[in-house]
Amino acid sequence: MSVAAPEEGAAGQVRVFAQYDGDVRERCDVVVVGSGPCGSVMAYELAAAGLDVVLLEEGPPYTPDDFALDGATSMVRTMRESGLRATRGTLLTTMQANVLGGGSVVNSAICARPPEFVFEAWRSNFDLEHTGREALDPHYDAVADFLGIAPTPDDVQGDRNLLFRQGCDALGISSEPIARNVRGCVGSGECFTGCRARAKQSMDLSYVPAAIRAGARVLTSVQVQEVRAQGRRVTGVAGQIVAPFTGKPGARFEVEARAVVLAAGVMATPVILQKSGNLANGSGQVGRNLQFHPGTATIGVFPDPVQPYFGATQGYQSLHYLRDGFKLETLWAPPGVFGVRMPGFGHDLKRRLAELSRASIFDAIASCHNSTGEVRARRGRSMNPSLRWRFDPQDVQVLGHASWVLAELLFAAGAHKVLPGIHGVAEEMHSLDEARVLQTREFAAGDFVNASTHAFCSTRMHGDPSQGVVDEFGRCHDLDNLWLADTGIFPRCTSVNPMFTGMALAHRSAGVVKEAL
Repeated sequence: MSVAAPEEGAAGQVRVFAQYDGDVRERCDVVVVGSGPCGSVMAYELAAAGLDVVLLEEGPPYTPDDFALDGATSMVRTMRESGLRATRGTLLTTMQANVLGGGSVVNSAICARPPEFVFEAWRSNFDLEHTGREALDPHYDAVADFLGIAPTPDDVQGDRNLLFRQGCDALGISSEPIARNVRGCVGSGECFTGCRARAKQSMDLSYVPAAIRAGARVLTSVQVQEVRAQGRRVTGVAGQIVAPFTGKPGARFEVEARAVVLAAGVMATPVILQKSGNLANGSGQVGRNLQFHPGTATIGVFPDPVQPYFGATQGYQSLHYLRDGFKLETLWAPPGVFGVRMPGFGHDLKRRLAELSRASIFDAIASCHNSTGEVRARRGRSMNPSLRWRFDPQDVQVLGHASWVLAELLFAAGAHKVLPGIHGVAEEMHSLDEARVLQTREFAAGDFVNASTHAFCSTRMHGDPSQGVVDEFGRCHDLDNLWLADTGIFPRCTSVNPMFTGMALAHRSAGVVKEAL
């Protein structure tokens, strides 16, 4: 495997598993743990400012030849715990990537800015004086300019996405093309398994190469297991080199640094802190307050071919119901992934899968502020988390409301039947009247096929050091030179897809780190 080559004359380098022949020791100004969207922004901005940066990633780099179109194979190769990670309490599956570039390699490239009312709640409930849309917009703008973020044009929407717009227009619901970090999208719908066209500006193609050109060193296949500290200062990180896919441990590594940025993700960052002697946890909040964006998807089958295989993976959205607690989107994934949501077995299931050529899939993600959980380190040497989460009954009804709106949209767009994928209701609904049960039913958490790739709040920011792990600029309250930079620092769900906000916050935090060093 290889990574996109840096420009000629680049001062930086990338090391892969095959290049390690023993223990590794590095020294730098800043070590950044995690090459996902937030960590990559930090690494680039700090390297561009002239600091000596080492960027660490547990997963390997990928090229188009490494992408597998089969959904199950792709998850095994690119996801932690083979894509089967799930919470206890209320069962919810959640996928986190394990590749250079992190989740940006396998997400849909959605870049949404939360409305001001989201930040109003952040400021008033979490003592965050400087965190609002006006303050963050320059940072959103900087990231958008770098990545070429723009609304998805009609010529790569495909019928699957345009039917969503048609349904919204028929119901008088506002909608808009999704802004995405892509350049030259060809509408292949392969975001989930990796963009073979290399149009998606995932971090391995954008910020990581830019950081390398600015002089950063990138080490892949390294698992950080400990942040080292003396008093109120951290001194670096240590861990093991691990083989791609198998995770088989190899030699040891350590990086000594003047500052540490943990951007390992909502699940991994608290585990690293807990495994480091419960570091940065004077507030007792490390690993607590875990929130998700659980979603539900509804399949609509249309009289004429839709050819859903063509079109941006997620090209259209509606923010109309954000204050009601949910966001509406279009959706596509490998057919095998949708198979788990479809009713029936054997020939019955094959018949429904055969209808996918005439299908469009709409989904909703719910904010679920009342549903919380925790991230805990497991005993022993494993760095995988133990997750608990409870789907609050009040939030369950929000998802129920969203399922009714999805059915409305699909019928308004011309579907002749919908498959709600919800336990306890009809497997197929052939009219809006049949679907009205979704409007009146009292739902239970187990009625939905719960899943969420959006996670937040496990190391939340708060102006009061007794109630949060970091301040609003990402610096740990307990330590002078440890910053956290992933969506775990969100104090609350953003109501929209989180990547763009995480990157904007990381861009802002990078400026604070520069000043501190």
